Amino acid sequence: MSDPAQVLRDFKPSKEFFIGIDSDGCIFDSMEIKHKECFTPMFIKYFHLQAASKYAREVWEFVNLYSKDRGANRFPALVKAIKLLGARPQVIARHVKMPDMTALEEWIKRETKLGNATLAAEVKNGNKGLEQVKQWSDAVNRAVEDIVHGVPPFPLVRETLEKLTQSADAMCISQTPADALKREWAEHKIDGFVKIIAGQEMGTKTEHLKFAAAGKYAPTKILMIGDAPGDQKAAKANNALFFPIVPGKEEQSWVRLHDEALDRFFKGTYAGDYEAQLVKEFDACLPDKPSW
Repeated sequence: MSDPAQVLRDFKPSKEFFIGIDSDGCIFDSMEIKHKECFTPMFIKYFHLQAASKYAREVWEFVNLYSKDRGANRFPALVKAIKLLGARPQVIARHVKMPDMTALEEWIKRETKLGNATLAAEVKNGNKGLEQVKQWSDAVNRAVEDIVHGVPPFPLVRETLEKLTQSADAMCISQTPADALKREWAEHKIDGFVKIIAGQEMGTKTEHLKFAAAGKYAPTKILMIGDAPGDQKAAKANNALFFPIVPGKEEQSWVRLHDEALDRFFKGTYAGDYEAQLVKEFDACLPDKPSW
């Protein structure tokens, strides 16, 4: 099996700067529709959570939209959601049986490329414990393909991409499956702005940045743009800079990036107090723990 991440390792700089950009919730206002209309209904259906659907919905949305886990890969997010749901008193009182996540947790520990292809290979090799997870994941993908259309990029995204690609090599860095990413970027004709579209099949966001940019550009010339703590973590792990698209304030964030932050990044005045202030605001907008 050839390594999908090889294209990132082989990537050669053509500009002095590198900018990695997340997709869902960052470029596109697609987090809400994907999680509320696609992930949550399939979570309830495939894990037989009908008796606790209200709480299942609340938990899924908290983990994937309104907490520090926002933007996480779907498989670790599933484990987290099941654990949180199973611990809720209302769910315990209703005797709702939680699915066994042991096989999934074991797979997450040993597999870095948490995607549909690696999952399918596991199931094909006889890992029965992951069959239900695969059915759910496939159903989510079908729902996304069926439902998520005509969701345009946030205002100023196109203008910002035009501006940043003049001085930087840009790449999409995401935990969404590559098929969906390519479809969405092409639908809105912005795929020409990025050198590579990297999805979950190529590894974690931290690995994407490491393979594509670390050691090829000066750390102060690598910027990660994202709306989730995982994007910040990927930047930090590679000593790169981070620009937050703040959930709930996406439009203002894009204005700030377009009008101010990009120029600072290219002039070398982004790191330090300016970045720290942005990160502080971002950190405050997503809680660690649920309110219930």
